[in-house]
Amino acid sequence: MGSKTPDDYRRPPSEPSTRAATGIINPPKSAAATGLLHGALEGEDEDEGGEADNENVGADLKPDGLPNSNKRKKKKNKNKKKKRVLGGQQSTPPRVALDDLFHNRPCPEGEIVDYVDNHDKLRRTMAEELRHLSTMDNLDDEFLNDYRKAAEVHRQVRHHVQTIANPGISMTQLAQEIEDGVRALTNHQGLETGDALKAGMAFPTGLCLNNVAAHWTPNPGAKEVVLHHDDVLKVDFAVHVNGRIVDSAFTVAFNPRYDNLLAAAKAATNTGLREAGIDARIDHISGAIQEVMESYEVEINRKVIPIKAVRGITGHNILRYKIHGDKQVPFVKTQSNQRMEEGDVFAIETFGTTGKAYIREDVGVYGYGRNEHASTAGLREASVKSLLKTIDDNFGTLVFSRRYLERIG
Repeated sequence: MGSKTPDDYRRPPSEPSTRAATGIINPPKSAAATGLLHGALEGEDEDEGGEADNENVGADLKPDGLPNSNKRKKKKNKNKKKKRVLGGQQSTPPRVALDDLFHNRPCPEGEIVDYVDNHDKLRRTMAEELRHLSTMDNLDDEFLNDYRKAAEVHRQVRHHVQTIANPGISMTQLAQEIEDGVRALTNHQGLETGDALKAGMAFPTGLCLNNVAAHWTPNPGAKEVVLHHDDVLKVDFAVHVNGRIVDSAFTVAFNPRYDNLLAAAKAATNTGLREAGIDARIDHISGAIQEVMESYEVEINRKVIPIKAVRGITGHNILRYKIHGDKQVPFVKTQSNQRMEEGDVFAIETFGTTGKAYIREDVGVYGYGRNEHASTAGLREASVKSLLKTIDDNFGTLVFSRRYLERIG
């Protein structure tokens, strides 16, 4: 078939006759051949010395416009090398996916510019934002993994304790079983300096019988307390991994007349968990907990007694290495403008009672907690300074008891 030219096209007298044939035989070059791509992408072939890049793209022509068949063709270099992008390096132009560059690692953080604050009384960074930024600093890559590990340790120890918490067991033995289990499962016995700060018990085991609501633990030298059939026992312990604390409790009762009391506390706790969430109003959660708790009643000695939500003790948020934060979740309806915020960690606790629903301080010491803001300028005795150093090195701001101090010597 003969070649075609556009309509009305005229070849100037000076134009050689081979131009049309050349345009037909030499097709347009690819982007790679024209040099628009400056580097081979991952998996693409690139010849050594670039000899084969333009091979067979055009053909040599005789003066009459026909291909020169006598021209010896160049042989392709069969020993081609594949040029691959080194790990962690981008190609030029950039064509390597970020997933291949970072391999599930976080992307680098950009520059963060603080607000301009030229006047002390005009602050653009409000308290809510400061709390949020402080919380976000603790949400590193190991945040959820630490919590899940602590929760699994608590679950396994809790299930074991529920099988041995029977009438006749002493509170000292029960506390020892809990604490030995936690230290074994976290693989941190807490005997070496600083080991207890890596993982282990977050506060002394709470074992409270009957009218004792919370914060009682067996201590050396005190009278031994034994569990009986008609007792109601509250078991409260916490596990921490790298300062991330999981706080959970359960109640044990053997007499079926207390079944409704246990059911009320369980239903109220589940209600609090369902109502919790980002931007949830704490006073709304408290009202929902009280409504569910006080919808139950128990019959004791043929007398129907309504269950009341206990006042004076609350649920709370948990900070790193601190069991109590600055937010509280009461079990009764209150007036509060506090809300749950992103990154908060809360212990939703509920206490139900057949009594007056008020608590009071009793005798005995449950535990001790280091006030990190307290001044140590007045400490002069060497023994006091040594004790404070032992507390700082082994417990920090975690709550501890006399048993814990005696254990590490």
